[in-house]
Amino acid sequence: MSVIQALLIAVFVAAIESRALGYTTLTMRFSPLMTGMWVGLILGNMPLAMVTTAAIQLIYMGVVAPGGPLPSEPSISAAVAVSAAVIGNLDANAAVAIAVPVGLLGSYLYQFRFFLNTFAIRKMDQYAAEGDSAKLGFWIGAIPTLISFAIFVPLMFVALYLGAPVISDFMGSISNGPALHVLSTVGGGLAALGIAVTMHVIGNRSLLPFFFLAYFLVVTSNTLIAALAKADIVVPAITTVTWAVFGVIIALLYTLFTTKKSEA
Repeated sequence: MSVIQALLIAVFVAAIESRALGYTTLTMRFSPLMTGMWVGLILGNMPLAMVTTAAIQLIYMGVVAPGGPLPSEPSISAAVAVSAAVIGNLDANAAVAIAVPVGLLGSYLYQFRFFLNTFAIRKMDQYAAEGDSAKLGFWIGAIPTLISFAIFVPLMFVALYLGAPVISDFMGSISNGPALHVLSTVGGGLAALGIAVTMHVIGNRSLLPFFFLAYFLVVTSNTLIAALAKADIVVPAITTVTWAVFGVIIALLYTLFTTKKSEA
């Protein structure tokens, strides 16, 4: 990874963590997908980056941030883990195992940002009492953003420029041993944990049948297609877009029938 590549990724992560673009960056912070896309664009391997990010995304499904802090920072974990995966051509599940501890460290860094922001509160109170809206807006918006960039840009640059190649080289050195197999197995299990969190967040038991319906439809269709392929029968694979269309149709039908039932 070059200096420019590491710097571009670090600035992108800092912009997300600082909420510099308002609600847009807040939404991007909850999901590693945009960070993974940016890493793939910068490092020149979009397919591998998105496959790896999709695996990382599963462990953050249903994650919420009460009060601001997350138990793990998706953007930071994706930046480091996807970079290591692209540089070292790692398996997606192994990258997930890397993302978890990196994201945990990132959450402490985000909380440290909150601590530094408290030093600006005195100035905010002062200009609020004086009724100076221009200076108050500057201290509310600009100062926390500058603090965030001062924290995340240098630390993420060092982590990416020095850390990602070291991680990828280390993972490559153990690729033929049992350690990588263990990491891949653990990483695959973490995806199931993310799905379980999503089911818990849904909370409404009436919606759970749709979840299980989608899951078993996908599993059954993949099994059927694999069986037909062994019998030398060519069947086109069902893509994610097709399943999304089915989901929209089922949702519309459910809404249509339940609305009529309520009106009746």
